[in-house]
Amino acid sequence: MNVTNLSSVERAKRLRLMIFDVDGVLTDGGLRYGSEGELIKTFNVLDGHGIKQLQNSGVRTAIISARQSTIVSRRAADLGITILLQGVHDKKSAFEQTVHNLGLTFEECGFMGDDVIDLPVMTRVGFAISVPNGHPEVRSRAHYVSQMQGGYGAVREVCDFIMRAQGNYESALASYLS
Repeated sequence: MNVTNLSSVERAKRLRLMIFDVDGVLTDGGLRYGSEGELIKTFNVLDGHGIKQLQNSGVRTAIISARQSTIVSRRAADLGITILLQGVHDKKSAFEQTVHNLGLTFEECGFMGDDVIDLPVMTRVGFAISVPNGHPEVRSRAHYVSQMQGGYGAVREVCDFIMRAQGNYESALASYLS
């Protein structure tokens, strides 16, 4: 099968692992410092619920980030994300090792990033996603660019897209409509 000709929906159908960058994807990319010098990040609750729904639909989730942050560790724990790789500047090696450890293929993985440090992973996964305010080189290589910006519901949009592609969205929504 020629993977380069697959649509975004076809790519999303095959996902078994969805990996997210943090700054600019799970957050708006801003770095805020408190009066004591502590780093403050803001996460979107819609994104968090989307991740939980995606996990419940059978897709594993992971985070690979170049920064090291206790805030991200806390957010990952809150969301049940057990594959958390922080302080990773060689995202390609971290990605390849994770895929190998899980017994997956690259095509079964998705990655959502926003900057050129994400390209080594984005160019290998089956479903590469960017945010609209991502670097132009990243957007041009993405299979899908979200309408929402990072930190403002982009992750939720992508989680919903994947669940729709896999036919799980309506069942995820059903429990809220009964």
